Amino acid sequence: MQQSKDMKTTVGAITPQVLSYTAGEDVDLDRQLIDADCIGTAAHVTMLAAMPLKPPLFSKVQRDRIIDGLVRIMQDARRERFQITLKDQDVHLAVERVLTARLGDLGRKVHTGRSRNDQVAVDLRLFAKEQMLATTAELGVLADALLKFGYRHRVVPMVGRTHMQPAMPSSVGLWASAYAEGLLEDQVMLQAAYEINDRCPLGSAAGYGVPLPIDRRLTSDLLGFRRPYHNVICAANGRGKLETATLMALSQIMTTLSRLAQDLMIFTMPEFGYFKLPSSMCTGSSIMPQKNNPDILELLRARAARLTADAMVVAEITRALPAGYNRDLQETKAPFMRGFLLARSALQVMTPLLNGLRVDQEALLRGFSPAVFATDRALALARQGMPFRE
Repeated sequence: MQQSKDMKTTVGAITPQVLSYTAGEDVDLDRQLIDADCIGTAAHVTMLAAMPLKPPLFSKVQRDRIIDGLVRIMQDARRERFQITLKDQDVHLAVERVLTARLGDLGRKVHTGRSRNDQVAVDLRLFAKEQMLATTAELGVLADALLKFGYRHRVVPMVGRTHMQPAMPSSVGLWASAYAEGLLEDQVMLQAAYEINDRCPLGSAAGYGVPLPIDRRLTSDLLGFRRPYHNVICAANGRGKLETATLMALSQIMTTLSRLAQDLMIFTMPEFGYFKLPSSMCTGSSIMPQKNNPDILELLRARAARLTADAMVVAEITRALPAGYNRDLQETKAPFMRGFLLARSALQVMTPLLNGLRVDQEALLRGFSPAVFATDRALALARQGMPFRE
């Protein structure tokens, strides 16, 4: 077999096969990180320009030219005029390539004092900040829809079930508000992940700092983080840990939604008929004209399993890594980004479904039998002095 000619890249000459294998999905995934990479680079260059060096690494004019160049790249990306090529390998080298083409030596100097290791770490944290805040807002909208639905039907009786069997009297209001409170509980876990995320790794470079008088606090403040990492090795070790914590939190949101979806699939069956899904949120059959399928709920249930599996995959990738950066961590990027997509799309689609959900009070009343009130009767007798077990 004829050997392929090596390709020269910023980080060495390698064969096309090796280039393709090591770049992996980054060429596509990193399109979501273009803004974060440009913003991170702007903060880094601003910090480098402020270093107490004579002569300064960048003058104010040079700093501003670089920042203008970064803004232009962000604008080009919005117009789909900025491309990440396989030869670039990732967004970091693509941005540097374009800056160098437009600014010459200024573009070649922007990487001073950092590594792609801390560069991707800060990009993912900026991406995660935006995604977590959006997820929180969407979770709040759905929780509000559940509470309003529950309040409208707060006195509508509904059989409470254990082991799927009729157990005790309950209400639609209690059922719906339980899922609202559950989502708010899940938000506590996401908030904890946000706090882990809210530390700036930029300046840790390859994981051991750099022999320059850099100001990591300034970079952190410019990027809106609560503080920089204190220990540079810990900053490197944070990769994988952050992704796992975030995916675990998102998986709890999806678990709550999956259980809600399961309830709705059961209670909208003709045999129950407690609720009716809005027809616009269901799909039909290719052969059976009467069908109104709860595909959204079924897909949500399956995607909840996918998200939990992704959390486990990232935890396993990270589990046995030695300290410092390891290329294994590249494989955590796709499930990390996918986790936000799965959770946010589920929250977004469940809100209009809840808003269009209809209640059949007569069907709910038919679910009651005298046995449902057995516990009420037993407790009434106990209040009169009869031993409960008797």
